Amino acid sequence: MKINQTQIKIILLIAIVIAVILRVANLSNREFWYDEVLSLLLSTGQKINYQTPQDVPVILANYTNLLQLPPENSLTETVQTLQTFLQGLVAEPHPPLFFIEQHLWLRLWGNSEIAMRSLGVLFSLASMGCAYGLGRCLLGNTGGLIFAVFLGLNPYYLFHSLNVRMYVSLVFWTLLSSWSLLELINLNCSKNITKKSVSKSKIMFSQMGWISLLIISVTAGLMTFYYFAFFVAFLGIIVLYLDRQRWWQYAIYFAGSIVITSPWLWWGTRQQLRNADLERFSPNNSWLEAMLRHLQELIQVLGIHLIIGDWVSILPLGVSIISGLIAIALLTFCSWSLWKHEQKQLLIIGLLLGILPLLFMLTLDIFTGKFTLGFGFGRSVIFVLPGCLLLGIIWLEKVAKNSKNMIIIAIISLYLMTNIADFALRPRQMFHQIADIINQQSQTPTLIIINSQAWGHILRLAYYLPPNEPLSLLAQNSKNLAPTLEKTLANQPQNYQRIIWLDSQRPVWGKPATEQQKQQIQQILNRQFELKDSKFLSGTWELDNFTLTEMSKQVPI
Repeated sequence: MKINQTQIKIILLIAIVIAVILRVANLSNREFWYDEVLSLLLSTGQKINYQTPQDVPVILANYTNLLQLPPENSLTETVQTLQTFLQGLVAEPHPPLFFIEQHLWLRLWGNSEIAMRSLGVLFSLASMGCAYGLGRCLLGNTGGLIFAVFLGLNPYYLFHSLNVRMYVSLVFWTLLSSWSLLELINLNCSKNITKKSVSKSKIMFSQMGWISLLIISVTAGLMTFYYFAFFVAFLGIIVLYLDRQRWWQYAIYFAGSIVITSPWLWWGTRQQLRNADLERFSPNNSWLEAMLRHLQELIQVLGIHLIIGDWVSILPLGVSIISGLIAIALLTFCSWSLWKHEQKQLLIIGLLLGILPLLFMLTLDIFTGKFTLGFGFGRSVIFVLPGCLLLGIIWLEKVAKNSKNMIIIAIISLYLMTNIADFALRPRQMFHQIADIINQQSQTPTLIIINSQAWGHILRLAYYLPPNEPLSLLAQNSKNLAPTLEKTLANQPQNYQRIIWLDSQRPVWGKPATEQQKQQIQQILNRQFELKDSKFLSGTWELDNFTLTEMSKQVPI
């Protein structure tokens, strides 16, 4: 069946509506994951009040209080909150804009999952609008719609749209800066052409608007993620390619953005560099091992970004490798085909917005001996995602005339199936299950023991478990948990009527418990408690996996 242009536009508009629905419907579908709850802690301004659990039990509600704004009954207390908020940010490896946005949003709407994630959803919808604008600027109305749909349904971007981290807004600033720069170049290159229907004052007004958006978006991007500076360098190359005569004007705009960010660069970035743990990106590898890993990261990033999305967290390594090889083959074919069909300018723009920044980051990793490209399943280079999608869309619009509509429908179908399966088959409700167990005996003094001191685990317990119940927490690494537990129960034998033992498969700050360590804990508990229930809790990846053992105080015979 042949699909005409009107029908494909209707399909694209329906797909945009579906992309919006997927975001709204899944705002609270899953619990916060590890880094999201850290974003919440930073947004409340109470990170500096967080203390790693020690070798004595603490009241879990003490951590719950850190996940909401502190009481502010006066201007002095509000100023104090803002001061501690900024002090907490300088220990982070990221610029402050995302956390400032979330802090203000938190003040307006509170710290619920829907409230915290809704700002990211708004950024993702705005990104779809920018994708439409950028696509229309280069390819016309249909190209803009295709770009908006592919970005909106892209599994990797959908995941980050529902994630309280800075990556969703980073894509927005990437798209807005690219769009505003290309619109500005178009205006500058065409303003000498006489257009009776457009007055000079209107052109000037439009030009000032795009200049303002360019400066704002570049500034915001730099204040959201440091690697955005590399993307800005490629925007500069686009200037030299398309409007070299006016390079100095664009240099002024970019310099203005740098000047605006300079106070943070001087005060915050210097402190962050002193606190940074850059060695974690520099493992000891032989030259051959290092090169193979660099190549693997490049392949994986493209497969994750363009095909499998967050499924990478549970799929075997080979799946992401195969997906990456398919993505590379398709992008290579699109590039070769565009070159062959004399679409060199659009090809170069697409490469400069996606593939070339990615290859530059790879080269930088190779020469510095670091492995940042694949960090967090490729999220550190998420700003290349729009450019990679755009390259394929340019090929669809300029080369794939006869098969274009069927390819569009195939990609939409693939993305939809991937996303629906992801949210339908991969729930993340582990801590709700723990809360349900706690609520069955809500007034029973309970000690929760866990073989992890990582704040993502501790804070998620604090967020989801009932704060008004008599809950204490003993968190130690796997090696120290058994002796610390034995000491606690010996010194406070009457304090606890129930034990909830959470054995983390990935404690983050330590190693998983060995069978011998688990047996030691079980032997200590068996002296005073009897087994009530045991179950395995799982989420969307290994950080969410726990074995839960519930034990009750033995009743004297």
